[in-house]
Amino acid sequence: MKKCKIFSAVLTLILSLSSLSGCEKNQNLDKLLNKDDPVTIQIWHYYNGVQQTSFDAMVDEFNNTVGLEKGIIVEASTKNSISELSKSIISSAKKEPGADELPNIFETYSETAFVIDNLGMLADLSKYFTEDEINEYVDEYINEGKFSGDNSLKIFPTAKSTEIMMLNLTDWQKFADATGATFDDLKTLEGVAETAEKYYNYTDALTPDIENDGKAFYGRDSMANYMSIGAKQLGGEFFPKDENNQTYLNLNKDVVKKLWDNYYIPYIKGYYASESRYRSDDVKIGSIIALVCSTTGASYYPKEVTINDDYSYPIENVVLPAPQFEGCDPYIVQQGAGMSVIKSNEKLEYASSVFLKWFTDSERNIEFSINSGYLPVKKEANNFEKISEINSDSEKSVNDATMNAIKIAIDEINSCTLYTSMPFEKSAETRDILSDSIQNVATEDYKEISQRIKNGEKRDKVLEEYTSDEYFENWFENFSETLKQTMNEK
Repeated sequence: MKKCKIFSAVLTLILSLSSLSGCEKNQNLDKLLNKDDPVTIQIWHYYNGVQQTSFDAMVDEFNNTVGLEKGIIVEASTKNSISELSKSIISSAKKEPGADELPNIFETYSETAFVIDNLGMLADLSKYFTEDEINEYVDEYINEGKFSGDNSLKIFPTAKSTEIMMLNLTDWQKFADATGATFDDLKTLEGVAETAEKYYNYTDALTPDIENDGKAFYGRDSMANYMSIGAKQLGGEFFPKDENNQTYLNLNKDVVKKLWDNYYIPYIKGYYASESRYRSDDVKIGSIIALVCSTTGASYYPKEVTINDDYSYPIENVVLPAPQFEGCDPYIVQQGAGMSVIKSNEKLEYASSVFLKWFTDSERNIEFSINSGYLPVKKEANNFEKISEINSDSEKSVNDATMNAIKIAIDEINSCTLYTSMPFEKSAETRDILSDSIQNVATEDYKEISQRIKNGEKRDKVLEEYTSDEYFENWFENFSETLKQTMNEK
């Protein structure tokens, strides 16, 4: 008993000293700041609309409270899009003619952060946060920012998203009543493909006098996500890292064939579609009734289907978890930009970290994130009851579709493993290849197949050519060679 009491006392002392160490660390850094001689922190972001309004309001709040107290003035400006922001940051970092001075903080995805870090220009934010503070954030979000392999924190999480499935419930119900289809059929990607075939046959049968006019059921917004998350689920991650933190290409033909069979094959048969820029637009024009999109896309899901100028009808929607490959460990995509800090001096870097810490306070971060379907970044904030409470108290509560998307996303985060590809020198180029490789050939082949059938050829006979193993082998050889060449480019 005496030994237990001694151990308990020692443990309490250690924890107390650890806590004091964190407090002393912040207090010592606070001495760098002077409220009578404030430091100005420039932020570049790509927020627009509701997000920009919300962010600007929070910057004003910071400047009038913590910033005023500590001597920090934050000035924020938008670059309108992530591509424009990325180009501007890289141009400024390389001091190209006409480029602006670098900001202190910039919003970024890992590919751009990787480029700036290779120039030796990113600050390690871990020195400005205690271990306890870091542990408050979702582990995978923090790990994404530690891409350099030396445990330094180069991207700080601010708002994240993942993928969900959305369904036109109005048209689904008619189909389900006629065929017995259920939501359980949509839990796996194999189930989605089978359901899409049933939907095509069901809609084709509605007009018995017209052959082969069945409708597509499903589409998805990000093919790069389908490829990378699918490969991870199937045990064949495309770009893993070795023990030296070096990325290498891992091409498993069986894994790629599974990806092919569950997207290309149903697509060329007319079961899937991708006609507009976003799949929510395809739902709006009646081309599909189910899609996988980012949680941020939930607010854009249409409330009616417009077939033509003379005919439209209202629809209800339902949000479901993103489907997984059957029998595999559940992975979901982790996406959304974070913020990086340009390496400068301790005063500016610390002032930047003070703002980031304030901005990601749980309640504040929830209020900012959910306005656009993003997810908060702290563990305690990923609680739907807490999110609902804050949303109901907000002057501008978000719509039901967005809240339903957030609820499903929170459930996914708590039951699946988050995954994102770590950046490497050719990560942007290889992501483009993953995005286009199956989709482009599927789109072109579907057009060609449709024309041949229209010209009088038998549908089954035409499809035999495109669904053969030989056809896949030829495509895979080209896909493989393109990735290898890209990885080896200097």
